[in-house]
Amino acid sequence: MKGIVLYKSKYGATKKYADWLAEKTGYPCMKVDEASIKDVQNYDVIILCGGVYASGVPAFSFLKKHIDRLAGKKILTFCCGASPYDQKFFDELTSKIFTDKLAGIPCFYGRGAFDMKNMTFKDRTLCKMLRKMVAKKDPSTYEVWEEAIMSVGEDEAGDWTDPKYLEPLLAAL
Repeated sequence: MKGIVLYKSKYGATKKYADWLAEKTGYPCMKVDEASIKDVQNYDVIILCGGVYASGVPAFSFLKKHIDRLAGKKILTFCCGASPYDQKFFDELTSKIFTDKLAGIPCFYGRGAFDMKNMTFKDRTLCKMLRKMVAKKDPSTYEVWEEAIMSVGEDEAGDWTDPKYLEPLLAAL
């Protein structure tokens, strides 16, 4: 079957996963913002990768916009975020995204990266505000995402990307 890997990456972690998928599948890899639905319709398998930002995955808006034109295609999605996998968070995230015509589309998760030095001013400011709020809490009460944001200092970077996170998606192919 003929497939394609589409991705939207703000800071590089999602692109890493998309490149690994392209390498393992032999599918071409393309930024979702550069893909035309007319071209994507020529593929039997569509893998869409995106980063988690503020409890959403902006890349998945491509599916919402074009799902009717992708009927009959095998669609798989992959998202990555700085936090370790957390079933509760993942269920909340996917229940918001995969509704109506998107219901039933498989979604997989991999841990991404976090580097405040390379963030936009807006993202860095938001992260600093979040860190200040979280720092006031008792560390034993942290949510998984709070632990992740506090585990890396403002002048440090964390990269948890690993091809092993793609194994469930590849098995689903």
